[in-house]
Order: sequence, then structure tokens, then C-alpha cells
Amino acid sequence: MKNYTSINDIDNIGVWIKEAKMLKADPYIYKGLGTNKTIGLFFFNASLRTRLSTQKAAFNLGMNTMVMNVSGDAWGIEFGDGTIMNGTTAEHIKEAAAVVSQYCDIIAVRAFPTLSDKEKDESEYILKSFIQYATVPVVSMESATEHPLQGLADAITISEHSISKRPKVVLSWAPHVKSLPHAVANSFIQSMQKMDVEFIITHPKGYELNPKITKNTTVSYNQEEAFKDADFVYVKNWSSYSDYGKVLNTDSNWMVTKNKLGNAKFMHCLPVRRNLIVEDAVLDGENSLVIEQANNRTYAAQLVLKKLLENG
Repeated sequence: MKNYTSINDIDNIGVWIKEAKMLKADPYIYKGLGTNKTIGLFFFNASLRTRLSTQKAAFNLGMNTMVMNVSGDAWGIEFGDGTIMNGTTAEHIKEAAAVVSQYCDIIAVRAFPTLSDKEKDESEYILKSFIQYATVPVVSMESATEHPLQGLADAITISEHSISKRPKVVLSWAPHVKSLPHAVANSFIQSMQKMDVEFIITHPKGYELNPKITKNTTVSYNQEEAFKDADFVYVKNWSSYSDYGKVLNTDSNWMVTKNKLGNAKFMHCLPVRRNLIVEDAVLDGENSLVIEQANNRTYAAQLVLKKLLENG
């Protein structure tokens, strides 16, 4: 594995989950692996869990970390080829990625979509530009279309809390006040497609995700029907894919309640808007896994970094 930018970079998710659990049981077992190695974390968007968990993962491996909020700390970066740079950008990705590669052994990048230009977003021009011009491995800390560190952490969490051989897992849309990306939902879908689970997606009509990602996954427009006998309910808002980036429905009836959830375990990537996405009784209840889920972000990132370091 040269880079980690997608759940599809995982060859055997069962093996990866087993190794992540081993790291969680003994986080410092490979403390010397990252000695005298440095990771650079580059954020084009805000972060809490991704930034802190990836830093902690690096520390657990003995790595040094450098963090840059690109929008505020660096020159504006140009990504286009042949561009006359007479606007707001002062540095081209060709030089930026090459220079950073001299300072860092691994580069991690977080960037969000425009949610206005589907073709541009799906080109993953920021992430792919770093991969093209960097000379060291690149890790996606979320891109326009995928969040593979979150997807791996979610798979670890479900594995830890499964009590049935083939659990039923539901991904549910819920209302939000803003237009949000598809990345978390996409990577969760990809991770569930790699696991032995009964998987169903539920959302209002108009919120169908990219069919190249959902493939033959069952989709239901009836949330309560989808929740029946569920072992895990993962809740996330996303904007329309077909009417790209638009908010088509804000129906509060899609908020997850304790009554709807039943005995299922509740999952969300955080941050979550209380009493809009999910009611307090669920988040504060004994079936909520959101804090443990966030903790697993460290071991997902640590496993990825370990594999990249071992590959030289």
C-alpha cells in the first residue's frame, strides 16, 4: 500500500480490524517504528477528532507531527495546470508538495467538496494533486467523496460490539440545517460492503447516493421499517447527489428517537446536532457508541500509519 485514500485500499478488512484491536490493546507496542519520522497534517477545513486522533496515532508510533491549517497559515495554493497565477493563489501544488515531501515522511490531507461542482469534486483534485507531486505516502483525512479513516474506525466499532454472527446494520439519513458532504456515508457504505453484515440504507426520496458506491445495497424510503430488528443504526446527514449539493428535505420526522432506535446501538461520526439529527435520550443513553467510535479513530489512523511506515 503506497497511499491510503479509500476503504478500497484495504485488502482484507477482517485482518485489518484484528490488527487494529491489537494496537488498541497495546498502543505503544510499535513505539520505535516512527522514531525520527515526521508526519505533516494539512487541513483545508476544520477538524477536531481527525486532527487529534491522527496526531495521537502518530505519537503512539513515536513519530513527530507538524500541523498546518492551510487556509490560514499558508500561501494560497494553486492546483490548475497552465494557470496564470495573477489572482489570490501564490504557490503551486507542484512546488508545495515537493517541498513538504522533504520535511515529512508521510503527508496527510483533509479537504472538503465544493458541493456545487460535482465533476470537480469527484476529480478529487486536491488529494490527487498531492499524490501526483509528493514523493512520500499520502493519507486522506477526508476528501471530497470519501472519509476512509472514519470508515475503518466504524468497522472496528461494529466488530467490537457485534453479538450476532451477521448483524443488521442500517445507515440512515437525518435532517440538518446545512448542505453536507457525502464522504462519511460513502466510506461507511464501502466498509459495510466488505463486512459480513445485513446492510440497508434508508433516506427520503431524492437523497440517493452515488450508485457507483451503493451498488446493489438495499435502499428503503421507510425509516421505521428499515430500523426493525437492527443491531446498529448509523445516522448521518448528506445533501442530494442527483440535485448536487442541494437540501431537498428537512423533515424533522427523520430525526432518530429512542423509540425508533429500540435496542439497536447508535452510531454517528460527530459532531452531531442534538435534537435535530438525534434526540438527547439516544445520545445520552446506554446504546450510544459515539464516544467509543471516536476513540477508535486513533487506532484506525495508527494502523494506517504503521502499514505505511513498514512499507518504507
